[in-house]
Amino acid sequence: MTEKLVTIFGGSGFIGRYLVRHLAQKGWRVRVAVRDVQKAAFLKPAGNVGQISLFPASVTDAASVAAAVHGADAVVNLVGVLFERGQRTFDAIHVEGATTVAKAAVAAGVKRLVQMSALGADPQSPSAYARSRDAGEMAVRGIFPGVTIFRPSVVFGTEDGFFNRFGRMAQLSPAIAFFTNSNPHTPAGGGSKFQPVYVGDVVEAIAQSLEGEGHSGKIYELAGPRVYDMREIMNIVNRETQRKRMVWGVPYVIADIAAIFLQFLPTPLLTPDQVKLLKLGSVATGRRPGLAVFGITPTTLEVVVPTYLKRFRPLQQNKRIRAEAR
Repeated sequence: MTEKLVTIFGGSGFIGRYLVRHLAQKGWRVRVAVRDVQKAAFLKPAGNVGQISLFPASVTDAASVAAAVHGADAVVNLVGVLFERGQRTFDAIHVEGATTVAKAAVAAGVKRLVQMSALGADPQSPSAYARSRDAGEMAVRGIFPGVTIFRPSVVFGTEDGFFNRFGRMAQLSPAIAFFTNSNPHTPAGGGSKFQPVYVGDVVEAIAQSLEGEGHSGKIYELAGPRVYDMREIMNIVNRETQRKRMVWGVPYVIADIAAIFLQFLPTPLLTPDQVKLLKLGSVATGRRPGLAVFGITPTTLEVVVPTYLKRFRPLQQNKRIRAEAR
């Protein structure tokens, strides 16, 4: 078993929890740097005794970041926010926070650094989120030229915030809506396009970048095997939740108006910046290498998504399915 130590910032998040388990299985000692170690305690059983440690740190606090990376062979920064609240702005987390991690990694003599970004990172994007992701990449590369950057599309898995949100909508609402700038009754009216990637494939790529050679200084686009428009995604949700809801295409102007009010919820259902991201979609450009470089065959969402969307089915449907299986 290797004695290498990796520090993971954001290790208790959706992707982070999978990465912690994956690296522990590969023999790494894992230091999980999080703001609230109590909430991250569920990660401790993911490894052997003493293999996984929890460390209080925030990417907005340089002293705690320096302490968290001390003695580490590798560092992974997964920290990101989808909406801004108070001091936790896109620039504070994606740019300044990433800069702090990169500087600490250099000072500590860390050999490998991985920075999580996103498809659509672009200095010219109408979305502040996407612009901040690009700025973060540029800042980190200027400090740690050998950083490996990953740009995933929408990431799916049991605890994701994408399919689960729509599954909940199907459970509670008589209709599930998608936004489009075209006539929703035409083939071109299915809304924005996405290329969802499985969380297990993402963490395997990260693990290989830490353990293998030739990944330093590279930017990778991580995407699944198929592109779906939003209408197709809603139809999948409808089918797997067995709710038979009406799939309703509505103009993006409705999303623009709704986001003005929804952005003020404690956890916003939609913000104006998220509407801009939705309009752009999330599809690999093909100009950067992807999962194939790591020998990973992308997992189709049809294999995984049904295993957790079934929780949103009517109770009687699950009873019937169990009865038929006997």
